[in-house]
Amino acid sequence: MCGIVGYVGDRQAAEFLLEGLSKLEYRGYDSAGIAVYNGENIRVEKCVGRLAALREKIKDDVPQGTIGIGHTHPHTDCSGDFVVVHNGIIENYLALKEELIEKGHAFKSETDTEVVAHLLEEVYNGDFEESVREVLRRIEGSYSLVFMCRQHPDRLICTKQDNPLVIGLGDGENFIASDIPAIINRTRRTYILNDGEMAVVKKDAIEITNRKGELVTKKVFEVNWNAEAAEKGGFEHFMLKEIHEQPKAVRDTMSQRIAKDGKRIVMNELKWNADFLNNFNKVYIVACGTAYHAGLVGKFYIEKLARIPVEVDVASEFRYRDPIVDENTLLIVVSQSGETSDTLAALKESKRRGAQTLALTNVVGSSIAREADQVLYTWAGPEIAVASTKAYTTQLILFFMLALYMAEIKGTLPEEKVAEFVGLLQQVPAQISETLSDVEPIKTFAKQYGFNEDVFYIGRSLDYDVALEGALKLKEISYIHAEAYAAGELKHGTLALIVEGVPVIALATQKSVYEKTLSNIKEVKARDAVVIGIAAAGDEELEKYVDHVIRVPETDELLIPILTVVPLQLLAYYAAITRGCDVDKPRNLAKSVTVE
Repeated sequence: MCGIVGYVGDRQAAEFLLEGLSKLEYRGYDSAGIAVYNGENIRVEKCVGRLAALREKIKDDVPQGTIGIGHTHPHTDCSGDFVVVHNGIIENYLALKEELIEKGHAFKSETDTEVVAHLLEEVYNGDFEESVREVLRRIEGSYSLVFMCRQHPDRLICTKQDNPLVIGLGDGENFIASDIPAIINRTRRTYILNDGEMAVVKKDAIEITNRKGELVTKKVFEVNWNAEAAEKGGFEHFMLKEIHEQPKAVRDTMSQRIAKDGKRIVMNELKWNADFLNNFNKVYIVACGTAYHAGLVGKFYIEKLARIPVEVDVASEFRYRDPIVDENTLLIVVSQSGETSDTLAALKESKRRGAQTLALTNVVGSSIAREADQVLYTWAGPEIAVASTKAYTTQLILFFMLALYMAEIKGTLPEEKVAEFVGLLQQVPAQISETLSDVEPIKTFAKQYGFNEDVFYIGRSLDYDVALEGALKLKEISYIHAEAYAAGELKHGTLALIVEGVPVIALATQKSVYEKTLSNIKEVKARDAVVIGIAAAGDEELEKYVDHVIRVPETDELLIPILTVVPLQLLAYYAAITRGCDVDKPRNLAKSVTVE
């Protein structure tokens, strides 16, 4: 998803539009544009490339006016009287486009968004709000939309369906954005729109209605982020900053969830008891990307500690296979942003079938948080880099705590074992800090192997789950072809890819399968691979069989994934630096995937 911004007030709109787009640029841009009403017409300025290219283009002639909108690509109708910005997908745009072309409309692009601008021109009857409602009756799909009209230069109209949109409340001015970082320096008071709501935004008034045109009373949501949390804080990239924020993020996630005696998990957000949990014959964990990898670890935790069967599914596949979901199902959805389209759709479908739903998310007030029956927040703070880091570690922490909490309720773990795990949990922030204290060996490995075009990750049990995340991090920001394999599957085809000099990252932290993993490492070494082993601090055996070793602090094998992922994040980061990649804005990717 790309960033949307809008402004109406007494100040120059372009100033905020450019500022807001810069705050959202982490979402991934290949172009940028703004549209500003200058007192006579709507002036649209856009440019291929990053926002800096647009700033350079208009630096000597900045559009003047006190109302405007911005996006990667604002679209206009034939007359230039209407401008629209849009996130999402208009599913029936081809049929609408053919209809509009027959009526004489001339299109300048192939995008679905432009159809909305021409459709508004076609149905416009002098009443801006009613004309927008007619457009919404005609279009199908997911969207967040902001409309601007030359004939009504005192207002913007915005609406959403399955895509996020927030309105910032100012003094004599108001703001629109697809995400809070765009407005956090201007106001902390916001309205978060729900699906189907439409807002008419003027400088001194905001009117929100539902699909029927009935007025909706909204509560003001106060943003409690530290504004500096959305800045780099002295680090070269947001990703590196967020990697180093993990000790604090983990500590914040655990805060208020450990009993005062330090021996139990307390989750006051959940009103669960043994009868409630015993009603479920299955737990589904549904997520995408990094959150899906966290779900794989979460499955292990819940099954191991609470002894409840768990199935993990990719959200984009889940609802299309007619899943067996009913009132005896607990669905856990995981999403950093709380706006992931496929995950949200899976959540809604499961609720329709009667399942109880629990969301693990980072963003308060997000769509998934509002839709789920119950919510557990990670409290990781804003995550700006496209490549997720602290969100993943805090999701693992939350899953482990949830599994312990479920085990306490069901009585599947002795009290002393729960207390032991809680004690180990509280050591994790310091252990992550220790892992981050010496990154020079990782930098060296990245420089040495960063120009390889193929890297393989292997592991067993929880190590395999973490290997999947490590490979994803490397490929998404360094563009190296990276694949993770269950080490025991090497003989079933993967060994054919192991040739002299190819780097293999081997995770060997799971004592229960340690000897088996060593055997697999010997197999790849026998084929002249270069092996970098990931091991616990007390392991002196592994270095006999690998070329290099990266060590993490020793802890229980259930908790060590939270530590082993950190060097993998750093390895991906420094490999990307070695290759000269744009770490925070990898090509073709966006932070929140809010379209299917």
